[in-house]
Amino acid sequence: MSHPTTHGHTTTHGHTTTVGRSTTLGHTTTVDRSTTPHQGVALDARGIRFEGGPQLVLCASLFYFRLPREQWRARLAQVRASGYTCVDVYLPWNFHETAPGRWSFEGRRDVAAFLDLAQEEGLYVIARPGPYICSEWDGGALPAWLGLDPQMRVRQDEPRFLARVTAWFDQALPLLAERQYPANGPVIMVQLENELDFFDCEDRTGYLTVLRDQAVRHGITVPLIACSGQGDLTGATGDVPGVVPACNFYPDDDSPHIEPEVRRYAELLAERGLPLLITETNRRHRTLRRLLASGASLIAPYLQSSGWNFGYTPSAGNWGRPGNLMSHGYDFGGYVSSTGTERPEYAEAQILARVIDTLGPRLALATPTTPPTPVTTDFPTSSSPSALRLDGGGLLLAVPHLATRTRTGTGTGTGTEAGTGTAVVNGVPVAVAADSCPLMLVDVPLGPWGHEGTLTLASADLVAAGEGVLVFASEVAVTVVIGDTRVEIPAPEAGTPQRATAAGLTLVALAPADAVRLRATDRDGTVHLDTPAPARPASAPVAVRRARRRVDTTVPERAAGRHELPPTLESLGVYRGRGTYRTTTDLTDVDELLLVGAADIVDLSVAGRARPTIADFGATRRIDVREATGSVDVEAVVEIWGHANFDDARLPALRLGALRGLGTLWKLRETTDVSALWEVHDHWAGRPAPLRELGGWSSTRVGLPVTYTREIRTATAAALHLKGVVEPVRVTVTDGETHTVDTAPEPHAVHGVQTVHAEDPWVLLPAGTHRISVTLPHHPSGGGLRAELLALDPVTDWTCAAQDDDLLTAFATEAAPGQEVQLPLVLTPGEEAWLDVDLPPSHDGLLLRPDGTQIRVTGWAGGECVGRVWVGDRPDFSGGDADVLWIPPGWSGLTLLVRGAAGPKAPELRVLRLESSDSEGRQ
Repeated sequence: MSHPTTHGHTTTHGHTTTVGRSTTLGHTTTVDRSTTPHQGVALDARGIRFEGGPQLVLCASLFYFRLPREQWRARLAQVRASGYTCVDVYLPWNFHETAPGRWSFEGRRDVAAFLDLAQEEGLYVIARPGPYICSEWDGGALPAWLGLDPQMRVRQDEPRFLARVTAWFDQALPLLAERQYPANGPVIMVQLENELDFFDCEDRTGYLTVLRDQAVRHGITVPLIACSGQGDLTGATGDVPGVVPACNFYPDDDSPHIEPEVRRYAELLAERGLPLLITETNRRHRTLRRLLASGASLIAPYLQSSGWNFGYTPSAGNWGRPGNLMSHGYDFGGYVSSTGTERPEYAEAQILARVIDTLGPRLALATPTTPPTPVTTDFPTSSSPSALRLDGGGLLLAVPHLATRTRTGTGTGTGTEAGTGTAVVNGVPVAVAADSCPLMLVDVPLGPWGHEGTLTLASADLVAAGEGVLVFASEVAVTVVIGDTRVEIPAPEAGTPQRATAAGLTLVALAPADAVRLRATDRDGTVHLDTPAPARPASAPVAVRRARRRVDTTVPERAAGRHELPPTLESLGVYRGRGTYRTTTDLTDVDELLLVGAADIVDLSVAGRARPTIADFGATRRIDVREATGSVDVEAVVEIWGHANFDDARLPALRLGALRGLGTLWKLRETTDVSALWEVHDHWAGRPAPLRELGGWSSTRVGLPVTYTREIRTATAAALHLKGVVEPVRVTVTDGETHTVDTAPEPHAVHGVQTVHAEDPWVLLPAGTHRISVTLPHHPSGGGLRAELLALDPVTDWTCAAQDDDLLTAFATEAAPGQEVQLPLVLTPGEEAWLDVDLPPSHDGLLLRPDGTQIRVTGWAGGECVGRVWVGDRPDFSGGDADVLWIPPGWSGLTLLVRGAAGPKAPELRVLRLESSDSEGRQ
C-alpha cells in the first residue's frame, strides 16, 4: 500500500508561499543505502533516511488497546494534524492471548486494522511487540499464567519462557512484517523488549539474540531497536549485532543540565555510526526542542495522546512509594487528553513541526555541537546550550528560558518567575519569552529559499520560508539580521501580524495562535490563515439521583474446589477478576492473625465482622481478632486490580510475574523478643565473637556491613519480625548444622538469602532450628533494630470460588429486573448492589463521577467492562483522574457494581455526577 500525503515542505507558486505538509509512505527515490542493510529505512550517524530522503521524526504514543475502535481513525488523524509524522504503539501480549492458547485479534484487538488506518492517515509506525512492554499495563503485558510455572524465568534466556514468547511472536510478527515500510505499510521500526536495563537479566546478549533471530525469521527487515530506560545501552541491547540502541529520557523539565547529557548519548551513538533515537521522553515541547538541538533524530514523547485502561487492565506498583494503582484514565498531561481534548501543547507541537518542515533535510542531517560563542542571559537557562550544524551551513541554536511566567507577562529578572528576558547571541541582544525555547538560526545561507545572502541571526522560530519571504512565530519582539542589516519586529498579537523588510526580503512575525493556522503567505507579507473550527460548549454537569437496583444480585461463581492452603487466583483460572475464599477455624486463645502475601484488594471478614480493606501488595499484616473466639467463619473476597508492570522487590506482589490471591493466613500463637544475644562478625570484632543486641555493635567504620548471627529454634512455623528497619537489610537463613561463622560469614543458605525492606520487614521460617544472619551497614546514628519471633499455625481447609472478568461481564450485561432507588445508597462493608443507570445521549461520551465514601464502583457498557473507581480511603493512584469512569459514545446500557469497603466511614453512594467529555483533561 502506498499512500502519499503531505506534511511540511514549503513551495512557491508565483508570489505566494504555500505552507503544506508532505511525508511519503512509499514512493521510491534513489538514496545511498551504504549506511545500513535495512530495506527502506537507513540509519547512520547523521540521522534517519527514508525512500523519500532524510527526515527528523516526531512520534506520538497512541495505543489502540486504550481507545474504542470507533475512535482510532479520528485519533490518528489528530496526531497527523499536530504535525507529528509517526505513532509508536505497543502490542500487549496478554491483550491478545486472553487465556493460554486462546488468541484474539478481532474488534478492539484488531491491531492489523489499526496499522492500516495509520497508513491511510499518512503516519509512520514504530511497533513495540515486547514481549514485555511495561506501559503501566497489567503485568507489563506478560500473561499472568506464566507465573504458575515455578521453573519459568521471565525476560531471561530460558527455554520455557522463550517457548511462550515464540508462540506470541508467531502471532504478532507476521502482522508487522506484512505492513513494513515502504512496500506494504507504515512500520518503520520494530522494538524488541522494553527498558531491559532496568531488569536483572542474567544473559542480555543471549536473550536479545533470540528475540532478534525470531524477528528476522518472520521477515522483519526494518531496523530492530531496543530502548534503554536509564542510559545503559549495553544493558538494553546486550550489544547484539543488528539491534540498534535507543534512549528514553525523563528529565526534570526545569533542569539546566539536559543538553550535555543528551549530547553525550548522541556522541556515543555517532561513534557506532548510529543516530540518537529518543523513543520515550517528556511531553513538554520546551524540553523537546532542547532534545532536538542536542542531536535527536527521533523524538517520541510518552504519552502525547492519552487513553483509558478499560476493565481489569491497569497495573499495580507504579513508581515511588510501593502500592500505587494505575487509574482507569491513562493520562500524563500530553497534548491530547484521554477523551481527545486538545491541550495547549497541541499548538506547540504544530509550531515545532512547522520549524522542522521548513528546514527540511538541512535539519534532518544536522550534527550536534555547542555554540561557537557564549550565550549570555538574564534568565535561568541551560548550563550548556546545544546547537546543530545544519547541512549546507549555519546553526540552529536552542535558547531555553527556564523561568515561569508572571501573570502580567512582563519584566525580566532572574528569579523563578519572569516574563520577557534578554539573551545575547553573537553579540546581539534578543528577547526571549519566559517558559519558551526559541530555535534561533545563525549564519544560515538563504539560497535554498531563492535569495542570495545569509540569515545572520533570527531570534524566533522560522515557520515558513519561500522566495522573498520569511515567516516567524513569536509572542515577543523578533530580531532578524540579514547580512549586516538588523531589523527589530515588534511583538505580534493574534490577528495582527507584524511586517518588516530587509535586503529585499519581507519578514513576517505571527503570534503562535496565527502560526498554527498559517496556510500561505504572499511575497508582500499578506498572510492567509485557515478558519478555526468553532468550539463546542461543554454541557453542564448533571447529578443522577435515581437508578434501578437489580432484584437478583447473586452473581454466579465457578466452584474452585477445597484446598488445604489458599491457592492463587491464577491457579483457579482467574487471570483478571476476583475470587472468594471461605473456611471455618477455631480462634480460641488467638488474639491476632498474620496475613502474608495477600494481593491485590482483600475484603476480609472474620466472625461476621468486616476488617478494613487491605491493599498492601503482599506485605505482611497483623489482624486483631480478640473479639472472636471459638469456631468462627472466615471469608475473603480478593480482587485483582492488576499485575505488577515493573519489578519492585520491596513488596512480594510487586515483583514482575507475581501471582494474586489471599496468600496465607496464620494464627499467631506466641510472641518472643529475640533482640539480644546476637554474635557480631565484622572486620573489627575478634574471636570468640562478641555478643550484642541486634544493631548494637560500636565501630568507627561507619557504613561498612556488620553481620549479627544467632540460633533460633521453633517448634512450629514462625515469622521473624525486624522492627526499625530503615535501609534494606540482608537476612540469611541456614539450617542448624552450620555453627562456624567466619569474620565475613557466607554459610550454605539452606533456606536462602533475602533482602528485608522497611515496607515488609518479615522473614518466614519453617519449624526447626535455624541460624539467622542479619547483615546491615553500621549506622551509629540510627535507632537500632528490635527482633521478635512469632509462633504460627496456618488457617487451613479453604473452599474457593472464582469470578473471572468474562463471568462478571456476562452477568453485568444481561437484562435483569430491577426496582427504582433514590440515591444516596447506604451499604454495609462487603455488601454489593448492582445498578442499571440511564444515560443521556452524548456525542463525545460521558464522564461518570461517583460521589460517596468507602465504595468501589465497577462499570460496564457496550458489552465490555469500562473500568473501576475507588472512592474514599484508598491506596495511592497514578495516571489520570482516578475518580471518573468514561462511557464512550455509543456504548449503551450502563451497569454499575457498587461494593462497600470497610474503612473509617460507612460505605455510601451519594450521587452519580455526569460530565461532558469536553471537560476532561483541560489544563
